[in-house]
Amino acid sequence: MRVQSLTLVAASAALVAPTTSPPVVRTPETVRTPEAVRPHEAVRPHEAAGPHEAAGPHEPAAAAREGTVLAADLLAKVRDCAPVSNGRYRSDDGTPADIAVCGRRDAVFWKADMDIDCDGRPGLLCNETTDPSFSDATAFQQSDGRQLSAETLPYIVVPTAGDIWDHREHGVRGGSVAAVIYQDRVQYAVVGDTGPHDIIGEASYATAQALGIRPDPRGGGTDSGVTYIVFKNSAVSPIEDHVEAVAQGEALAREFLREN
Repeated sequence: MRVQSLTLVAASAALVAPTTSPPVVRTPETVRTPEAVRPHEAVRPHEAAGPHEAAGPHEPAAAAREGTVLAADLLAKVRDCAPVSNGRYRSDDGTPADIAVCGRRDAVFWKADMDIDCDGRPGLLCNETTDPSFSDATAFQQSDGRQLSAETLPYIVVPTAGDIWDHREHGVRGGSVAAVIYQDRVQYAVVGDTGPHDIIGEASYATAQALGIRPDPRGGGTDSGVTYIVFKNSAVSPIEDHVEAVAQGEALAREFLREN
């Protein structure tokens, strides 16, 4: 639930830490049986580098590729925006409110920056020392009751429901499946946390690392170029099952290309 303010970015300090590995996933009753996803295609970010190659926050590990749906095909489907939000969001404190949440029949999407969310269960990479804005809680929890791990679970952050947009009215809840696109890469994730009611564009350490974006919570992320597509009425259970998120995400992405 953290936002990387412009002041924090300016005060970013260099960190070096070992990488950890991301997680595992499931499917909802509202989703069709996933099309075949070859297990070897759901590569985890830590597997993209050698087994002993630690990539610090300033040097993200080589980006992994998940599934076979092309970023270009998904981006072509979300080129035009039919706003479903009542207003627009900021990317950071002090920036213009110019980001709308857009809608299609089966998904909502927005194009923004990516700030790094390191909240949740403390680890080597995400803790009070590495992140001055660290919170040990996420809006949604694992099946065992523990907080999510930002450094191992690819998840995105949605704004807290408010006057601008109530994500729940569009079938978006904790565990909803998202396709996060950066350059030519697609990373599947779940909705894992909520943020400020007027700011959008944030994802977990693991999401950024998998996309080749600098995951340092002190000034990492990217200022633009990230597209977030969240599939309506989808759900991964347990929320921490990333393998299931990839399987569902691939099937939903293909359905989105066919039907929207």
